[in-house]
Amino acid sequence: MTTTFHSLGRCAARCLALFAFASALSGSAADSATAGATPFTRDQLIGSLTRTLTAHFNFEGELQLELIRPWTPPARVAAAWEINVLEYPSVPSSSMMLRCRVLADAAPVAEATFVVRAQLWRDAWASRLPLTAGGAFDAALLEVRRIDLLRERDALPAAVGDRTFVFARATPAGRLLTWRDLTRRPLVKKGDLVEVSAAEGSLIVTMKALAMENGAQGDTVTVRNPESRKDFAAMVIDENRVQVRF
Repeated sequence: MTTTFHSLGRCAARCLALFAFASALSGSAADSATAGATPFTRDQLIGSLTRTLTAHFNFEGELQLELIRPWTPPARVAAAWEINVLEYPSVPSSSMMLRCRVLADAAPVAEATFVVRAQLWRDAWASRLPLTAGGAFDAALLEVRRIDLLRERDALPAAVGDRTFVFARATPAGRLLTWRDLTRRPLVKKGDLVEVSAAEGSLIVTMKALAMENGAQGDTVTVRNPESRKDFAAMVIDENRVQVRF
């Protein structure tokens, strides 16, 4: 009988020890999960909205956002926070309204409408010296300025421009350039004789025609047969060369 009581006592002690060990493991796991959970901060919100808007509108440059209205974050913590934009503005602007859903550990916890002030910083061209209409594009005549492209919507980005462009109009020094200040260099000019080629299978026919308008590479221009006086359309493929496609 004494032996039986001793055996039962040892079993009970082992069970208690195992229970204590399991409780300790469970407590450690809970503490670890809690330690990884954080509240949703304003910086996280701004960062998430910035990345989402940049991808949605395919922005080039540095987008900066600022909340215009006060915002109270969710009163809880989570290991992973996410923002889903449910409704975007049709076009980006300096002030935008975004309807969003907030998710904590993949579970929806709130829906809110955020009003943000936006700036899209990008390098743009400005004239350093006076520019002449028809002059070849030359970066030495220009300078780079950092501008907010959401306010200066017509500004010409500094990534645009090479020797295939010419200045479309005279521009004084010190002025920010716009898309209207640059145009493709015409390979075909109005009034010039151009070579027209037409191909049908292996048959190629060439002739001369009079250009009725200017055209850069890839443009479709009107040309005139000097004998029949009939006009037809052709695509500019090179200097004083156009092609008719069937």
